[in-house]
Amino acid sequence: MKKTTKKTSRKKTPKFIFVVGGVMSGVGKGVASSSIATILQARGLSVTAIKIDPYINVDAGTMNPTEHGEVFVLKDGLETDQDMGNYERFLNTDLPAINYMTTGSVYLSVIEKERHLGYQGRNVQVVPDIPDEVIRRIKAAQAEANADVVLIEVGGTVGEYENILFIEAIRSLKSDCPDDVAVVMLSYLPVPGSVGEMKTKPTQHAVRVLGSSGVAPDIIIARSKVAVDEKRKEKIAKFCNVRKENVISAPDMDSIYDIPEEYEKAGVSRRLCDILGIRNHTTVDLKAWKRFVRQSKNTGQTVKIAVVGKYFNSGDFILSDVYISILEAIKFSAYKLGLMPQITYLSAADFTDKKQLKELKKYDGVLVPGGFGSTGIEGKLNVIEYVRKQKIPYFGICYGMKLMVLEYAQNVLKLKQVSTEEINPRAKHLVVGIMNDQREKVRSGDMGGSMRLGQYEAVLKKGSQAQKAYKSYAVLERHRHRYEVNNEYVPALLEKGLVFSGTSPDGNLMEIAELPSTQHPFFVGVQFHPELQARPLDPHPLFTAFVKASYEHK
Repeated sequence: MKKTTKKTSRKKTPKFIFVVGGVMSGVGKGVASSSIATILQARGLSVTAIKIDPYINVDAGTMNPTEHGEVFVLKDGLETDQDMGNYERFLNTDLPAINYMTTGSVYLSVIEKERHLGYQGRNVQVVPDIPDEVIRRIKAAQAEANADVVLIEVGGTVGEYENILFIEAIRSLKSDCPDDVAVVMLSYLPVPGSVGEMKTKPTQHAVRVLGSSGVAPDIIIARSKVAVDEKRKEKIAKFCNVRKENVISAPDMDSIYDIPEEYEKAGVSRRLCDILGIRNHTTVDLKAWKRFVRQSKNTGQTVKIAVVGKYFNSGDFILSDVYISILEAIKFSAYKLGLMPQITYLSAADFTDKKQLKELKKYDGVLVPGGFGSTGIEGKLNVIEYVRKQKIPYFGICYGMKLMVLEYAQNVLKLKQVSTEEINPRAKHLVVGIMNDQREKVRSGDMGGSMRLGQYEAVLKKGSQAQKAYKSYAVLERHRHRYEVNNEYVPALLEKGLVFSGTSPDGNLMEIAELPSTQHPFFVGVQFHPELQARPLDPHPLFTAFVKASYEHK
């Protein structure tokens, strides 16, 4: 009798790639991580990405955007660092909350576990319990995505006190499974003006500091203004104990979207596959990505978009980062339409003087983004009134929608003392009010992670501009707000011609407001943040409709 052997399926062995920074922060670890993830995905691997932020804040929701950049809200409502937006855009996927952690959230988890006797009464220590919680979260993210490869970006720079525990997590995981962990250091090579020579010594020191924690880089990506020459590569290889071919030159690029292709040309994905023992993924398919990059370099017709925000005053910094998802969403839609966007940032405060409003005639479309507080409100209301009357395409996002409704109530309904409850709760006509479930939270100071956050459904009015753009009667969009249009004023607004073309399924929340296309080429405001779901390979339909209307207005 012939003996048969039972075939058993081989269990997937996940791989982990850590990206750490050397010399200085702000040189693009998030984009580097996203680009590495993209080229590994192009090899047919299932890839997910994690961001570790070293600050004590439990999430990014309470931080000033001029200091930390945009708050990116995930599908399930977690307020995160803007790098999570890069990951979602480059990978063209939604990421869950488990893919983001901070020092504060890690400590909070450990403390809560201890309070519930999760450690069975033993002494809980910074090491190993904090690094172990980091590793647990990394493995949980891998399991949730069923990923072949997990990219983990460690915020900050090696040598900083704040990220020591995360470096210890790398050491511990690599010790347990040395064949499944790779470490990439993104380091900066300065070219001092007075010297005129690229210097490798800061990178050597950074590698030495990393080594003092028991971790050595497998690949060094050398960031600089110009390409790194062979002599410098040899020097880094010799003194940092890496192979010369694993020193990757990463000069400044015209666009962050050029980087995946440049990394692939440099052999980054092949080298990582070799280091991690990844086989049978030799074909690289970047066709769709390359097509998008070609579209982004189109030098044909232009469309001029003004973004009127509160964070563009002189003296602020990281200005574009405050609205990075909006700026990228405009670009993606313009590229899809074969247009080159020219985006100008305008401070709302400058339009307090109505004489300045004529400057808006230079632009084909105007967008007012989200925000909080009273800064710049008068200027924004003046801008909205002007573009409505001049029939310049307008797109209002979150606060931009609320102010659009306020402007309409003030100048079309002719109501006096109109305001939002956030700004002036004593106003006679609170056209925008706080949501019922938010009132007690604000009163008690419960401000962290307590807004209406994450993905919610909206149903759309047939034949509206929004419905035509989406080509659907129901959509899922991400929210971040406490205030909504006051339903007491909805009938009067409708009677005067404003259309609420998107509502919550129960009809209680006004999610989209617009004027009919017969009255205005594009006058649309949304309560949610569509920019959070705009992707290079999948532009958001509302942004595309806005850019198209702006170009046609031109």
